[in-house]
Amino acid sequence: MTIINESHPEEFILLGFADRPWLELPLFIILLVTYPLAMLGNIAIILVSMLDPHLHSPMYFFLTNLSFLDMCYTTSIVPQMLTNLGGSTKTISYMRCVVQLYFFHTMGGTECVLLALMSFDRYVAICKPLHYTLVMNQRTCLLLVSTVWLTGITYAVSEATVTLQLPLCGHNKLDHLLCEIPVLIKTACGEKETNELALSVVCIFFLAVPLCLILASYACIGHAVLKIKSSEGRKKAFGTCSSHLIVVLLFYGPAISMYLQPPSSITKDQPKFMALFYGVVTPTLNPFIYTLRNKDVKGALSKLSRYIFSPKRNFVDIKQNS
Repeated sequence: MTIINESHPEEFILLGFADRPWLELPLFIILLVTYPLAMLGNIAIILVSMLDPHLHSPMYFFLTNLSFLDMCYTTSIVPQMLTNLGGSTKTISYMRCVVQLYFFHTMGGTECVLLALMSFDRYVAICKPLHYTLVMNQRTCLLLVSTVWLTGITYAVSEATVTLQLPLCGHNKLDHLLCEIPVLIKTACGEKETNELALSVVCIFFLAVPLCLILASYACIGHAVLKIKSSEGRKKAFGTCSSHLIVVLLFYGPAISMYLQPPSSITKDQPKFMALFYGVVTPTLNPFIYTLRNKDVKGALSKLSRYIFSPKRNFVDIKQNS
């Protein structure tokens, strides 16, 4: 192994499922199918949210950010996974590993906070409808989203930078499909208890606290929805909120099982399957969950598809005829 200096290797070997090669081809095919689906689904959500005037509301502004984030999230890891699973080369250069580490955790940290913000938006819309336009005005939404992204970037930069300072003592094999903080901490040598404690504390604020706020918001929302006299109103509120709640559970469940425990106690295959779940499965399912349970999005997508496949129409007409 070639060493650049004493602190880090020139490249890492990502072992992936090298001990179970029969898994590589099925996973490669699954990723090859789900990645384009995730990209197309999220692009569709972004397009309809931008082009349909009926969807120019805070909820769809946040949904657009979530779709863009999911596209970046899955793109930060799937190409590397495809390379790992589909070829004989299992290595990643140190610099590519660092870039992936920062990018992947920026997206993960941002999504944790963004999902909490989306639940707050639903809380205000349903529990405080008379104050909704005042509270969630355009300036406030832009400020909130900017804060969310800045928070995710701050988390990734600080936590990843500290992790990269750990000595590896010549080790360059990562039992994973990508570069991820818990796996790097587990691979490091020397005193790393402080890093494990820091990661646990930070993840409490990024996972446990937002999740508690989301659950509290939905408890209030559920109570408010039950008071709605119109069955159609209740159905619409439950449809919108249940979509978001499903997405929350799909994302937070695997993330909590991965990050709210010491890296040293992580099992051999846990990081691989968890990364596949919250980095691939969730971004792929999100557009379908929001589409299938939301009449407004389904209607906008139907309208968009008609304009796409109509030879006499173009995207600009959507704004003119909506």
